Amino acid sequence: MLPAMAGQTVAQQDPKTAATPKLTDTVPAVSGNPAATNYSPGTGWLGRTLGLKDEWGITLGGLWLADSNVVAAGGAQPGAWSANSSLLVSLAINAEKLVDWKGAAFGFQFLQVNIGETNSQAGTVQGYNGIGGPPPNNRSELYEAWYLQEMMKDVLKMRIGRVVPTFDFGNVLRPVTFADSSQNIPAVSGLLMVPLFVNASILGAMPGYYNPGNGVTVNFTPAKNFYLNVGYYDGNLARGVQTGITPPQFNGYYFNIAEIGTNWLLGEGNHPGQFAMGLWRQTGVLSAAGVTQDGTGGFYLFGSQRVAFGVNPGVPNSSVSLFYQFGVNDSQTLPINQYYGAGITGFGLIGERASDSMGAGVAFSRLNPNLFARPSELMLQAYYQAHVYAATFLQPTVSYIPTPGASPTLPGALALTLRLTVLF
Repeated sequence: MLPAMAGQTVAQQDPKTAATPKLTDTVPAVSGNPAATNYSPGTGWLGRTLGLKDEWGITLGGLWLADSNVVAAGGAQPGAWSANSSLLVSLAINAEKLVDWKGAAFGFQFLQVNIGETNSQAGTVQGYNGIGGPPPNNRSELYEAWYLQEMMKDVLKMRIGRVVPTFDFGNVLRPVTFADSSQNIPAVSGLLMVPLFVNASILGAMPGYYNPGNGVTVNFTPAKNFYLNVGYYDGNLARGVQTGITPPQFNGYYFNIAEIGTNWLLGEGNHPGQFAMGLWRQTGVLSAAGVTQDGTGGFYLFGSQRVAFGVNPGVPNSSVSLFYQFGVNDSQTLPINQYYGAGITGFGLIGERASDSMGAGVAFSRLNPNLFARPSELMLQAYYQAHVYAATFLQPTVSYIPTPGASPTLPGALALTLRLTVLF
């Protein structure tokens, strides 16, 4: 049994217990794309400004991401610039507060995306910037529309509807939360690369940002330090259907996934850590580059561990954490067959800037030989996420891809990004 201060394993995020900071509240470090990692990424400021009261159980907020990118050298288009914008507006309803419907909640999100050819300009298969995805690159969509019901308090809950499975599965960026808030790890990294938001070995099959899935997620948390998640979704993304802008289809293509996870406190410093692993299966006949396969599946794992605490005298909760990822599949049609990722993140290491973070990471993928002539792609990335004011962050990021996977003749790509993140 873990010590009494061991905290809740966040198996499925619950809007009924989510905090709603004010516009002027300082929020901790955030992921590089909160829209890809959090069911309720905003602060609720928009709703309060319009007169919604917290006690009503209705939260209206969202986020805006904007960035500018340049391929400084190498890649597919040396010197190319691109600009991206992603606006998400979120409405969360705590039905227990609003109408005394025990354990019930509803969520709705609208997403507006306008992006350039950022990743293709660098020639990367994995993607160094997670704000983008497959075309169309300019889209307006209903991103989420779900009903959550808690059937056994703090033990069993189910979410049905239009959801983003990457919030619940393979989410290495998931914060580690404890009863003693000083032990918490905020968003484990602010890196922008795509494999941080969806394990690269499931890229192209697993619904996520900005192609959600329609289905059901069941969460079982028999103890505060252990969980089991099971999901069953429309799997038409694997055959190229853009699920974010098309109605649900239940036609034999299904994406099924299960994940178990745990957390702990390690050593005399009570350093928090987490670990999870999962299995997934995609059904239906899949094809790519003249190759056909009846279904596919794979395995993944991820984890994070705080390794140092109180390293900066100016920020009592300053810390350093590590994370790691792995994934493998038997696919003949997905772009990546094996993935290895790792990184390091520092929180509050500079001066008295408690909400700043910095980090570096590496992503290595073995590419599908049916689709790519280059056998693998390596990507390195480093960032500094500066807290500007309240819930606003500015983040310069440097990415280097020595072996861009789009073509074996491409030279190594050096890309620079400046990302603005505003939660409201």
